[in-house]
Amino acid sequence: MELHQIRYFIAVAERLSYSKAARELHISVSPLSRQIRQLEEEFGVRLFARDRRRVELTDAGRLFLQEAKALIHHTVEVSDRLRLASRGEVGVVKVGVAMHLGDRVGSVVAEHARRYPAVDIQCKCIYSTQQNAALRESQIDMGFLRAPVDPVLASEPLYEERLVAVMGKTNALAKRKLLRVKDLAGETLFLPDPSVGSGLRDTILELYAKAGVAPHISPMAADLLSPHEVYKILLAANKGIFIVADEASLRADSSNVAVVVPIDDPDARIDVHMAWRKDEKSATVLAVVNTARKMLADSQATGGARFAAVRPAMPSQSATSSGR
Repeated sequence: MELHQIRYFIAVAERLSYSKAARELHISVSPLSRQIRQLEEEFGVRLFARDRRRVELTDAGRLFLQEAKALIHHTVEVSDRLRLASRGEVGVVKVGVAMHLGDRVGSVVAEHARRYPAVDIQCKCIYSTQQNAALRESQIDMGFLRAPVDPVLASEPLYEERLVAVMGKTNALAKRKLLRVKDLAGETLFLPDPSVGSGLRDTILELYAKAGVAPHISPMAADLLSPHEVYKILLAANKGIFIVADEASLRADSSNVAVVVPIDDPDARIDVHMAWRKDEKSATVLAVVNTARKMLADSQATGGARFAAVRPAMPSQSATSSGR
C-alpha cells in the first residue's frame, strides 16, 4: 500500500465516480482502476461495488475511507512537523541555568516562545562548573554559565557581571562607597567550592594576587550563591566576607544583616557565557542560541549602569533558585 494509492481511493470514494476522480487527479481511468484493484487484492476485500450505472462503497470501503483520511491527515502533520524541525521551529531544548541568571535567561525563553511556540525549552538549575560536564554528556543542549567554559564546547560571552564585596553591617568597611582589594587584606574570605564555582573562585584569587594580598581563606565551604542560608548567619556574626557577582548580591535576601560594596578594580568582573556542543546539528537548539545571542550579547553596554546603581543596603527579595 502506497500513499498515492490511498489518495486515489479517497478521490473515488468521495465522488463515487472513477471518471470524475480521474479528471481531478489528472490521470486516465485505466491506471486509476488498476491502483484500486491492487489495494483490494492487498487487503483481500472489495472496497467498491461497481456496475455500469453506479459506484458504491462496500462496508469495508466505508471503514477504509475513515482510516484512509486519518492516515493522510497524520502524514500531512508529520510532514509539517519535519519541515518545522528542519527550520528549528519545533522540538525540545534542555537548558542549564546558573545561579541568579534566571531573569536574563527568562527573557530569552519568553522571546523564543513568542517566536516559536512549538519549541519546548526545559530549564534546569545547574551550577556553572557542572554545566560543562552536563553538556559533554548530553544531559543538556545548551547552558548559561559563568566562566570558564570547557574549550571542547562552543561558547560565546554574553555580558559581564561586576564583582562586589558582601559583608555584615557591623563590619568596619560596611560604610565605604568603594573598596579596593587591598582594603580587604584583613578580612576572612569565604570562597565557593571549586566543584560548583571554579570560575568565580579563580577570578577572586587572581584579584588578590594582582593586588599583592594574601587572602585569609576560611576553611569552611560557604557560598552566597548557594540556595542554603548559612551565609546569613556568617554575615550577621561578622565572620567574614563574600565576593560575588553584583547580580547575585541583588538576589540574596540578607538586607537585615549585610551590605554590598562595589570593588574598585577594572578586573573585578566575571563573564557570563552561553555554551553548546561544537558538533550540534539540531536546528532547534541553534535557533535558541541565536535568540540568546540577539537578546543578550548587547547587554554589556548596559552592564556598567546597573553596577553603578548598586545600593549600599541589600534589597529585601527572596533568593532565587536558578542555579549557579
